[in-house]
Order: sequence, then C-alpha cells, then structure tokens
Amino acid sequence: MAWFTRKNPGVASQPEGDRSVRTEGLWHKCDDCGQIIFRKTLEENLNVCTKCGFHFKIDAHTRLKLLFDGEFQEFDNDLISTDPLAFVDSKPYKKRLKDAQTALEMSDALISADGVIDGRPVVVCVLELKFIGGSMGAVMGEMITRAIERSLASRKPLIIISASGGARMQEGAISLMQLAKIAAALMRLDDAKIPYISVLTDPTTGGVTASFAMLGDLNIGEPGALIGFAGPRVIEQTIRQKLPKGFQRSEFLLQHGFLDAVVKRADIKNYISRALTFFCGPVQ
Repeated sequence: MAWFTRKNPGVASQPEGDRSVRTEGLWHKCDDCGQIIFRKTLEENLNVCTKCGFHFKIDAHTRLKLLFDGEFQEFDNDLISTDPLAFVDSKPYKKRLKDAQTALEMSDALISADGVIDGRPVVVCVLELKFIGGSMGAVMGEMITRAIERSLASRKPLIIISASGGARMQEGAISLMQLAKIAAALMRLDDAKIPYISVLTDPTTGGVTASFAMLGDLNIGEPGALIGFAGPRVIEQTIRQKLPKGFQRSEFLLQHGFLDAVVKRADIKNYISRALTFFCGPVQ
C-alpha cells in the first residue's frame, strides 16, 4: 500500500490557523545586494544592511530618537492644511490628508522638535516620507519657519533632516511660495550667525532640494541617497542620453562639490556634535 493511504501518519499535522509561531515579517531582503537579514538584526544595526551597508529608509520619529540624547519636545503639530485649491486627483486632497494623518498620527509631513545632542540644545526638523511623499506644502513651510524663529530667539543651532519628493502639487503655487519663505528665514538665521546643518537622506528631490535642503552651513548626505531636482528618468528622457552610474547619489554629489560630507547613519550624531562644537565652541 502506498504511504499516502495510511490512516495514522508518522507526524501529525498541525491544524491550519492554530500555529503559534509566525515567520512573516521576521526577515528582510536588502534592496541593493539581495542579502536576507533577520529583522531584529537589521533594527539593531540602525536599519543598515549588515553585508553591503545599504541604508534603508526610516521614519521621522526613529531619526529623532537616534539623534537626541533622550526626551524631546514637539512643536506646532496642530497645524493642518486648509486645502486651498479644493484639489482632486484620484481622490480628494482632504481625503488624502486625512488618511495620512490617521495612519501616521501626524498633522503633516514634518516633525519639529527641541532637544539635546551630546549636551547641546538644538532645534530639529525631520521630514516624514510616508506622509504624501514627504512633500512640502503650506504647513511644512510654516513649521520650518517657526522652527527657525525659535532658533533665532534661543540662539540654538538648527538641524533639518530631509526626505521628500518636493513641493506638494495639491497646493499649487502656495507650496512653491514656501521655498522663498523658508530661504528668507534662513537668511535671518545666517545674519545672526546661528549654525544650520542640513542632512539629506534618500530621497531628497524637487523643491526641497531647490530650497532649504541645499542651504545649510554644512550639507551632509547619507550613503547612497538620491539627491537632485528632477529625477534621473526625467533627465534621461529630456536629454536623450544615458546618465553616468551613480548619478544623483550622495557620493556623486560629494565628488562634484554639492555636498560637504557623506556620513553613515551610525556616525551622524557624533559628526553633527563635532561640527556644532566647531561652529559654536564647547558646550557650556
């Protein structure tokens, strides 16, 4: 008799739906080298591939926790867009905003906070890519401007960590106005000789690159970050030429003088701390 007809199999099967061990989500595949990494190991390594050093995207709250010494205070998280154009694409802009606010428990694509880095009080803004692509609208422009004004009033250094697809198309020219608004506020910060450090992560593109992301006293890129105005596919289609390997990646920009440094995620806090000591002197 064939083995599959026996009434008492040697190993009893476990009823479907009654399994106590789940494996979904325990492993992650590197987008660059294809290495399969245990998720806990990846998180312990600051979401950086243990084989090739590829930097995975991380959310805004995680970045703040990696940067600050401990607790931090958030500001202006009650500001919400008024949908000035009553914009509708595949769905109404108000619905898109509401969905993002509910999913991420944020009012917009930025967190503005005050905290301490290696004993030095600082003002930090971090963009959240998952919130409508980290796009910059009126709320983000206002939050960054208010952060700059807090920095001016307290003379605390300003740090902005960017991750964005650019200006928010659902707010039209109003989103583009934020480029000039933030740039003017940063000029006042520069006049007051208060340091501004810009950290550009993957991706930093469009109107964000064309404004505050490239205006730092020190511009730092994460390894492998896509940084530019128009995307590489748009450029290739426009000029009808193949772009060089690594074009618009942070290492390419460093080589061509658009960045001051490319710093690994594990080293970024120490690097910023040493830079602020250079700018401001030792912590009193």
